[in-house]
Amino acid sequence: MEIVTEQVTTANELLDLRGTPCPINFVRSKLRLERMKTGEILEVWLDGGEPIEQVPDSLKMEGYIICEIIDRQEFFALQVQCP
Repeated sequence: MEIVTEQVTTANELLDLRGTPCPINFVRSKLRLERMKTGEILEVWLDGGEPIEQVPDSLKMEGYIICEIIDRQEFFALQVQCP
């Protein structure tokens, strides 16, 4: 997945997980996505390092669609779509 610097897609919901360690950030992301409808997009704010390296891959393995990863300088905005 390519990291971009501008947001293209508008998210239906936002989940700020900055400062949340792995694997708790993955679990919280998955729980929120499970409550969303098919086609809706969740934007998850993640720290650099392990969170942005692990969470997108883990969500993809669970069947979610990674739309974008946006570099916001202080954090990353991960946009995930419910299948």
